[in-house]
Order: sequence, then C-alpha cells, then structure tokens
Amino acid sequence: MSSHRLSKKRRYAAWAVAGVAVVAGAGITAQASMAATVWPAQRTYTGHAFDTCTAPSLSAMKAWHDGSYGAAAVYVGGRNRGCSQPNLTASWVKSVSSVGWKLIPLYVGAQPPCQSGSNPEKITASTATSLGTADANDAVAKASALGMKAGSPVYLDMEGYDTTDTSCNNAVLTYVRAFDKQLRVKTYRAGLYGFTSSSAKAVANATDRTDLPGNLWYALWDKQYTTTTDWPFAAGRFTDHSRAHQYLVNSKETHGGYTLTVDRDAWDAPVAITG
Repeated sequence: MSSHRLSKKRRYAAWAVAGVAVVAGAGITAQASMAATVWPAQRTYTGHAFDTCTAPSLSAMKAWHDGSYGAAAVYVGGRNRGCSQPNLTASWVKSVSSVGWKLIPLYVGAQPPCQSGSNPEKITASTATSLGTADANDAVAKASALGMKAGSPVYLDMEGYDTTDTSCNNAVLTYVRAFDKQLRVKTYRAGLYGFTSSSAKAVANATDRTDLPGNLWYALWDKQYTTTTDWPFAAGRFTDHSRAHQYLVNSKETHGGYTLTVDRDAWDAPVAITG
C-alpha cells in the first residue's frame, strides 16, 4: 500500500519531493566494518516478494502461500511506522516461517530534516548520530523480540527528500551510517529502502562507502520485475545478492479467497533468519 511507511498525508508529501530461491552463506557487500565478527550464514531469497501496510492474518498468509510470492516485508518498528500491527507477534513469525514464508524486516526510523510533513521523529544535524544509534538499538530489540535472529537484515526505510539540499543530505547519510554501524555491532545486517531519486541514490552514489548499508531496496515503479536491467546505479554496486526492487505499488490481489493491497518486489537480497 502506497501509504504504509508514513501516514498517507506524510507519504504524499514525500512523493512530491522524490517524484517519483534461498542461498545460505551468500556474500556480504560493502560491509567491511563487520570483518572482526563471526557472522551467522546469510539467508538470501531470490524471487517474488510483497510488502503491505499491516502484516496480514495467519490465515491470509497461509492462503497466499500458493507460489505467487515467497517473501513478505513486515514493519517491525520505528516511530514513523504508519500502521498498527496487531498480527505481528513472535508466534505469527514462527507460524508463517513454518509455512515457508521468508520475512523482510523494515524499520521506519527518523526522516530527513528537509522532508515536508510533521513526522514524529526527524533527523537534525546535531542529533543524526545519536538518533541513528538509538534507532538501530530499537530496531534490533524489536526484530529480536519477534524471533528474527542475529545475522538477519534490517532495512531502514528512508522516504523521499531533496538530495540537492546538501545539509539535509549530509544529515541523512550521517544518520544512516550511525544506524548501520550499530546494527553491525549487534550482528544484524544493514539494508536501506529508498527512492532511486533520493535516499537510494544518495547511498548508491556516495563516494565515501564507510558504514553504508550492504543491501539496497530501490523503489522504481516501472512495473519491471528485475533487479538488473533497470538498475540505475553503477553496475558494480550492491552485487552478490544485495538488491531488491519495488516495481509496482497498490496492487489489489486475491489469493485463496483473501484480498490484500500490496506493493510488488523483485527480491535478490537477505531475509530474516527465523526458526
């Protein structure tokens, strides 16, 4: 659903700025700061995935496990998370994992200082590092409580903003680096969701790669199920099972008698380690 990361009002404001198979032990890209830690084998899923506002009921997840999708993104926390999550519990995670679903943890943390709207948590230049660290600790606590183990990724949701605003862009990158660095301290992998016109671009094109995420989930609504042919950044960036592509939003679909409105994703990146 197009409004699920932020409230509908704040999501539309962000858009105005932005425009618009399992592999164990796969490689880790651009995460050099992890070298001193013994990491659990990465769990990677390649195939069709979806994300939606509220985690569906267990009955719906069972009905939807018909071969159309193999992975689902869930919003594990963040002060800017736009939807309540009555179904998202440790029991739910265990149950849907036993059915065969792979899960993608998303965290809606602090948002850019130059972004329109009144987000409950916004980055400032002076708080970017401390907020990033605190939010990473919260993200790990939330994911762990749901049964998503060390070695799992957490994808930081950073909505659209004007990357030509240098001070704003610098604050965002400072926050992202602090968030990612602390994730790795906790032995969780770092990912980022963002538009190809804003946060995804800022991360992918940054010259200084220090503490940037090793996995990039890019929003480019071109209806193309691919993570390669429409990849808009340097060819050598985010290779080795480190890319995901949100290619279609607001797709109303029915499987097994259950209708959901979802965003479609082409996935070739880490998923949560559960079970």
